[in-house]
Amino acid sequence: MQSPDPSFRRRLLIESLTVLAADAQTQLAWLARHDVVTDEIALDFDHAFRMAEALVEEGQLDRGVLPDLREINTVLSEMSGAEHAGRWTTDALCVDEGWSRARQVARRVLVAELGEWQRPLWEISVIR
Repeated sequence: MQSPDPSFRRRLLIESLTVLAADAQTQLAWLARHDVVTDEIALDFDHAFRMAEALVEEGQLDRGVLPDLREINTVLSEMSGAEHAGRWTTDALCVDEGWSRARQVARRVLVAELGEWQRPLWEISVIR
C-alpha cells in the first residue's frame, strides 16, 4: 500500500494540533458535534506525531518544533493508564494541568509553523 503524500500527512498533524490547541469549550463542542470521547483528541495527535520525523526529513515540518511535539507526546502519555482515567473526562479538559500544558505547547507549534494558532477545527467522519 502506498503511503499518503507528505502534504497530506502534514495536514493531519496540523489538524490534530488545531484541535489540541483549541480552548476547552471549543474542544467540548467539537467532541459533542462528532459524538466522540476525549481520548480522540490524544489519539489523533498520537497518529500524526508518529509521522513528525519523516515530515522533517521531507522538508514539510521545521525541525525546531520536534522538541515541542515530543513534549506534547510526553504530557499525554503521562496522563494515560487506568490510574489517570479521571483526566480523560470532559470536565478534565477544562481544569486538568496536563490538558492545559498540551494546549499551550500545541499553540506554540502552530504559531511556529503557521504564524497563528487559532484555526477552524476540522470535521471528522466517524464510522460506526
